Amino acid sequence: MAVDGSVRVRFAPSPTGYLHIGSARTALFNVLFARANGGVFILRIEDTDQNRYVEDSVEDIKESLRWLGLQWDEGPEVGGSVGPYFQSERVGIYAEYARRLVETGHAYHCFCTPERLESLRQAQLKTGEPTGYDRKCRDLPAKEVNKLLAQGTPSVIRFKIPDDGATVFEDALRGKIKFENKVLDDFVLLKSDGYPTYQLANVIDDHLMGITHVIRADEWINSTPKHILLYNAFGWTPPVMAHLPVVLSQSGGKLSKRHGATHLREFRDKGYLPEALVNFLALLGWTSGDDREVFDWDELVQSFTLDRVGTSPAVFSYEKLDWFNGVHIRKLSPEDLADRCIPFLQKDGLVSTPVSQQEVTYLTKIIPLLQERVKFLSEISDLASYFFLDEITYSDPSLLVPAKMSAQETVNILRQALSILTSIDDFSEANIESGLRGLVDSLGLKAGQVFMPIRVAVSGRTATPGLFETLHVIGKDRVLSRMEKAIGVLLEKH
Repeated sequence: MAVDGSVRVRFAPSPTGYLHIGSARTALFNVLFARANGGVFILRIEDTDQNRYVEDSVEDIKESLRWLGLQWDEGPEVGGSVGPYFQSERVGIYAEYARRLVETGHAYHCFCTPERLESLRQAQLKTGEPTGYDRKCRDLPAKEVNKLLAQGTPSVIRFKIPDDGATVFEDALRGKIKFENKVLDDFVLLKSDGYPTYQLANVIDDHLMGITHVIRADEWINSTPKHILLYNAFGWTPPVMAHLPVVLSQSGGKLSKRHGATHLREFRDKGYLPEALVNFLALLGWTSGDDREVFDWDELVQSFTLDRVGTSPAVFSYEKLDWFNGVHIRKLSPEDLADRCIPFLQKDGLVSTPVSQQEVTYLTKIIPLLQERVKFLSEISDLASYFFLDEITYSDPSLLVPAKMSAQETVNILRQALSILTSIDDFSEANIESGLRGLVDSLGLKAGQVFMPIRVAVSGRTATPGLFETLHVIGKDRVLSRMEKAIGVLLEKH
């Protein structure tokens, strides 16, 4: 039952590493479902596996979710009425409920050593039997159990799987799913160190936190019958279960580092927009019902329903994500895009830290010239460096010379262009264009023969945005200085 009768969902990552893109898709679907239904999204940290705990992963999870815009309503730093939201702070709760299961006959103490269990597993593998616990301690007399406990013999608490029958549950996406109980082994609920297993803690927390819908990856389908049996043993009503389709690489296998970025921080560092990533991830397994692909956040919330989530594997295409990133970059205002580019420019030393207002104003003039070309924010330094550098270097001075022209002819063009640009008081695009097109006419040359050496002289590159806009933004003083340098380079080389 929900705490207040509304939809309540959760994202419950284990802090065993940085947030994976597949987990981010799961978190997104939970948030979209909550927002679409006026519900509550909870962040719970399942940190009971102390052996696999990674120190800074909790911070990474929180930062990554916030960067995506997936803010939780209850959880770490936010609080809520059903906390604490770290499982390591709830160990006493799990121990109490495990004891209740023992008292009601649904669980039992197991005293088998790790060595015995490993020997059992090896023997089962050797004979081709299914591996699993052989229930050696399941029917120990109460007197013997109490004696062993009094002696301090290490033990775990295991769940008693019914001897026969089947466990059936309804998946909101996949329909009825059935597991024969004979294929399930008596799984551990509480480890010998007092910490719960995922199975126990997950069910208890979902119930006590009032979770109404469990939306998670399909890898948890095989665990679900155990959860259902636990709900039944406690006398609780299970939440609605929905297992999302797996996300595969384009080659059909598991998405891994060899395909590209896999952690959220890698996508952020490369310069993907959170809006683009959210748009892309939303379409990994969900469809709006038409051919539409580009959504903003509000449109996703308005459109999202669980019945449009499929069960077929979703394919992660980096090329498609790159396309989405370009689309969303072009939707930004110049001011917004400039603001998002600043950290990347600061990292490469092209603007100061903190950035000055003068630099922001200058960057906002540059951005419209480059916005169509930017695929990732991390590209901005390379695309825009010549706007910021005091000195331009010519890695290949021959690029200053147009095809079928000599260095001396190029020097003549640059000198005449320099004279015209020097004479322009109002260094506007219109005046620059008028002056340089007049030069083309007076020389009787093609526009490219005149404009290319000017372009290379001022930027060091053969490809830039429109020449007149570029010269205007770079500014008269730096344009003239660079052209003088280019003339000097050509005279020196030839």
